[in-house]
Amino acid sequence: MTKNVFVIGLNDLNAERLRRLRGVEDVEFHPLLTPAQVSETQDFDIPAMLKEAEETLDAFDGSIDAIVGYIDFPVSTMLPILCEKYGTPQASLESLLKCEHKYWSRVVMREAIPDHIPKFTAFDPFDDEALAKIGQADLRFPFFVKPIKSSGSRLGFRIDSPEDFDFAIEKLRAEIRSIGEPFDHVLSRANLPEDIAAVEGHYCMAEQVIGGRQCTVEGYVHNGEVVPYGTVDSIRYPQVLSFFYYLYPSQQLPQKVQDKMWEITRTIMAHIGYDNAGFNIEYYWDEVQDKIWLLEINTRIAQSHCDLFEMVDGVSHQQVTIDLGLGRKPDMPKGEGPDNVAAEFFYRVFFRDATVARAPSRAEVEVAAEQVDGTRIASYVKKGQLLSELPEQDAYSFAVASVWMGARTQGKLLYNYEQVMKRLNYEFTDIVE
Repeated sequence: MTKNVFVIGLNDLNAERLRRLRGVEDVEFHPLLTPAQVSETQDFDIPAMLKEAEETLDAFDGSIDAIVGYIDFPVSTMLPILCEKYGTPQASLESLLKCEHKYWSRVVMREAIPDHIPKFTAFDPFDDEALAKIGQADLRFPFFVKPIKSSGSRLGFRIDSPEDFDFAIEKLRAEIRSIGEPFDHVLSRANLPEDIAAVEGHYCMAEQVIGGRQCTVEGYVHNGEVVPYGTVDSIRYPQVLSFFYYLYPSQQLPQKVQDKMWEITRTIMAHIGYDNAGFNIEYYWDEVQDKIWLLEINTRIAQSHCDLFEMVDGVSHQQVTIDLGLGRKPDMPKGEGPDNVAAEFFYRVFFRDATVARAPSRAEVEVAAEQVDGTRIASYVKKGQLLSELPEQDAYSFAVASVWMGARTQGKLLYNYEQVMKRLNYEFTDIVE
């Protein structure tokens, strides 16, 4: 009997990935809302999107066996609302918010894993006394600020001085309501403790600066069992906060460190009560102090890692999302792919803004990808476009292209990336340094 799986924001690339999963011969995938509505914009009308999704589901003439997604906010926060209404497996809204509401998340972490979190406090960016109140919370320069509902690295800033804070506040006040207002709608649907309800969607977090070798632990919870299944290195450009590439499996962390991260993962996810859904947790390992820091929990698999798992393990870890959505224990293989290591590289430009004077044509992108078997390239810009029009960018750079590839070794990966990028020519004008 055919099972019907609705995928929020389904695009062509992910539709192809889903058809290559295990055990989907009797599964039909249906799009629910468009990529333009949920990922290609920064304007999220959650009540309208929920209404449209419910109308689509109510009109469907067949069983609704799963509702899934692989995108951060707002998709991640709409899923528990829709799944509860239509009786499909998913983590509860409250357990999800204990991960996604960054202040609530830190409060819960302090209960279960206090040795692995930084000092933190919440603040209102529209409060003119915010900096003084952050100081009263025993946070000194440098510290990091971000929205309590962060989306990627958007609106995250390192603060080394009052001038840095003023710059960040200007940006936050201009843009944060585009995240805060839709997040407030989600919060209104949940049963929140009084102290958490007081920290509204437009609030921000200030946190002690932590650092070291960064990675992401991918995992899931099935019927109460927390299962980490992979560690991905997150490698940054030298001297900046922007990511250069994601590498799977981890090559920079000792096994004992990875084992400890997995132990922390089991502890915190069980404490939260998160269940029947995938997640990933970002960590730092401070090699000098031999200390593990938990950066944040994301309530979905990392879409950027899908091809990496397919290249190394033989199938995208969307396997986890679909199996859990259907109430099954994930059938995730290990080491059955063609490559030993795989990476997603980000080609970035470090401007405050610029106009794209030239971008590679589709034919040029295809020729570049042909330099190394199995390579996939996504170019995100076109001639005449302002870089500031790109969604979900960090505060320090713009990712204009991504390159996914696998190889036998990390060194070979880096060499292959250089060969591919020699074929891609981007040019920029009106550069704002």
